[in-house]
Amino acid sequence: MWVLQEIGKSLSLSFTMFWQVLWPLALGFLLSAAVETLVSKETISRALGKDRPRNVALAAGLGAASSSCSYAAVAVARTLFRKGATLGNAIIFEFASTNIVFELGLVLLILLGWQFLSAELTGGVLMVVLLAFIFRLTLRRRLVGEAHVQAERGLAGRMEGHAAMDMSVTDGPVLRRAFSGRAFTSISQYFVMNVYSLWTDLVLGFLIAGALGAWVPESFWSGLFLQGHGLASEVWGALIGPLVAVISFVCSVGNVPLAAVLWRGGISFGGVIAFIFADLIIIPVINIYRKYYGRRTAVYLFVVSYLTMSASGLVVGLFFNATGLTPTNHSVTNFFDNGISWDYNTFLNIAFLLAIAVLLLRFLRTAGPRMLAEMDAPASAAGKSVAHQHGAA
Repeated sequence: MWVLQEIGKSLSLSFTMFWQVLWPLALGFLLSAAVETLVSKETISRALGKDRPRNVALAAGLGAASSSCSYAAVAVARTLFRKGATLGNAIIFEFASTNIVFELGLVLLILLGWQFLSAELTGGVLMVVLLAFIFRLTLRRRLVGEAHVQAERGLAGRMEGHAAMDMSVTDGPVLRRAFSGRAFTSISQYFVMNVYSLWTDLVLGFLIAGALGAWVPESFWSGLFLQGHGLASEVWGALIGPLVAVISFVCSVGNVPLAAVLWRGGISFGGVIAFIFADLIIIPVINIYRKYYGRRTAVYLFVVSYLTMSASGLVVGLFFNATGLTPTNHSVTNFFDNGISWDYNTFLNIAFLLAIAVLLLRFLRTAGPRMLAEMDAPASAAGKSVAHQHGAA
């Protein structure tokens, strides 16, 4: 009986967290789908072919407006690299795709507050600058050449078909395109496939966060994160945060519920930010790097990414501490202590559930199930199939 009660407590906490962020997630996915509909992958590739500051800024901006699925972002980055983007810009696009996207920001705002959203955006920009600087100093032509040869082999990772699908509507004025029937179809397709690509990480994130929040005592977290040790806590939090992410196997938005649990447990503010950044160095993603770019490049990307994430988290954490912007409340009471009630959040959730139903119906009526089946198909096959279906739609 006790075991069932504890499992029920964990599941209840998981669902409460999910209910708190349902409408922000839906809104974020909808905004990303709209941007992907209006900007083609070919356009992005052409914009990222040089390592100038303008191109780096474009890589970050276009990445921030795209899908947040880590696996899809990694696959898209290789596609961009093969089509002419520099390796550095492709990786920066990838990082922006998972760390400063709409849905991540909205979920952070709802679950943890504006300070975490501000820190995420500030740290994301800092991380892009650091990555661009480190790539310019250390990314040698020989390594890029090896990575390009390996990339052209086309070894499968995950979400290959999803990365190859381009349902963008690019002909005509922007407003006419945005409100056309083809755009509605494309938005529904991007929306459903982006949600589908992330559902495993989201479910895992909420379930793990619920279990940890319900079962792990605060004394354990306090000892692990050296809570109350001043600067040592800040440095240690920024170093251990990404390592916790590495072994969590959860990426992108699925990291946010876990981040809330870690913050409640006493990790430093910068440690939370570094943890959220680290979705692209989890073990499955590093293995995909090895397939895409070779072993040496995979090791290089892991080391550079880890150092950049930790440094960005530490700098942002220290800055927020110095300016008095760091939240002092670690309890995160809005979902750990409060249940679900008939408030504005519930009404917004109902409204967005209705919107999701409309998008899903459009998706199912426009060859959606076949596209879902090809999300992990070889890139060339998925791309041809989608081109045919989209033309027919």
